[in-house]
Amino acid sequence: MAATVNVNGRITDQEHAVISVFDHGFLYGEGVYETLRTYNGQPFLFERHMRRLRRSAGMLALSVPLTDAQIDARFRETMRAGGLGGGVDAAGREAYVRILVTRGIGELSYDPAACPDPSIVVIAKPHVEPSREVFAKGVKVAVVPIVRNHPGSVNPLIKSNNLLNNALAMQEAFRRGGFEGVMRNYRGELAECTQSNLFVVRNGAALTPNLDSGLLPGITREFLFEVGAALGIPVREAVLRDDDLFGADEAFLTSTTREVVPIVLVDDRQIGPGVPGPVTKALLDGYRQKAQELTRSAIATS
Repeated sequence: MAATVNVNGRITDQEHAVISVFDHGFLYGEGVYETLRTYNGQPFLFERHMRRLRRSAGMLALSVPLTDAQIDARFRETMRAGGLGGGVDAAGREAYVRILVTRGIGELSYDPAACPDPSIVVIAKPHVEPSREVFAKGVKVAVVPIVRNHPGSVNPLIKSNNLLNNALAMQEAFRRGGFEGVMRNYRGELAECTQSNLFVVRNGAALTPNLDSGLLPGITREFLFEVGAALGIPVREAVLRDDDLFGADEAFLTSTTREVVPIVLVDDRQIGPGVPGPVTKALLDGYRQKAQELTRSAIATS
């Protein structure tokens, strides 16, 4: 599906979008990113994504030279140029938006001073929803042997453009027929999936690995604590291991673009009764309702 790309303020179609081979984002993976989607044409949880973008950048001593308002304007300009006026295209599809901030162009050196001007790239295209079957029937995931980065190496708290760890894990999951790959940390505890956060449901409570397990705290993961509180469903952190997943009543994964996806099979093991469970369904419905309410409210007050 065609994308529109804004590279440092210059908008082109995807075929003509270019960035220098001397950009340290390309050379060394030095950069951070965020992925958003719209509901009712409005970038959802924009402020939270920008907070995390700046936190990730700060962990790399990388400056983000635009204010949140300027980034919002750049998002909307790029969406409009791609026929996503108001964040929705002519067919009524919502927008997918990705922002990348890299160290910028510089000499072949690890010295940040070699790159005085960060690069900012915005990619906008129609958002593609997971199929209805994904939510109605659930998915299979694979527990992969690829270990999540040790926090003392490339800290998973950084939403980094360096995604080799995730890519290798997801490629292994694909080989095993998985919709996602579940990664453990260096202690053998469950950490997260390659592109999403992991939850298990036990005795009516939704449990997700804690930050000490070495994971990226997802924006959807964070928001689900609030959704759960509103619904009276306990959502909390816990140290989780393989047996917690295999023996769960339900399990699901969360991400910005996929919301709340039921997990019904882990490798060859069935989770619970093998169908999406009531807690997962309630949290998905509650999440969607909140997304609609908040974005409609944003339109009304703009």
